[in-house]
Amino acid sequence: QVQLVESGGGLVQAGGSLRLSCAPSERIFNTYAMGWFRQAPGKEREFVAAISWGGGRTSYADSVKGRFTISRDNAKTTTYLQMNSLKPEDTAVYYCAADGPWNSVLHTTINDYDYWGQGTQVTVSS
Repeated sequence: QVQLVESGGGLVQAGGSLRLSCAPSERIFNTYAMGWFRQAPGKEREFVAAISWGGGRTSYADSVKGRFTISRDNAKTTTYLQMNSLKPEDTAVYYCAADGPWNSVLHTTINDYDYWGQGTQVTVSS
């Protein structure tokens, strides 16, 4: 069964940085757009960022623009989310997801993604 495995979460002070990684179990994800979502306690899962399968296009939620950067290394089949200037409101479980294959549209809605990871906790203290 295809799996996505996130890592890199943890506890950080406000203003700090973390880098999340998402490693799929199969190389086919080189042809998938990849996204990051997050879910805070008591809230719905929301879009954070997405990157095209070739890595040339990205999309971000307004709340993270200028602070977060999504990237991918197709040689390692790994997608990253670099998170800088973290705020307490960024506290959530972060999920990576795959959408494709060969999809040219960067989706921001949960239902458009085909595969999901189990999530990694990010906690930002004030």
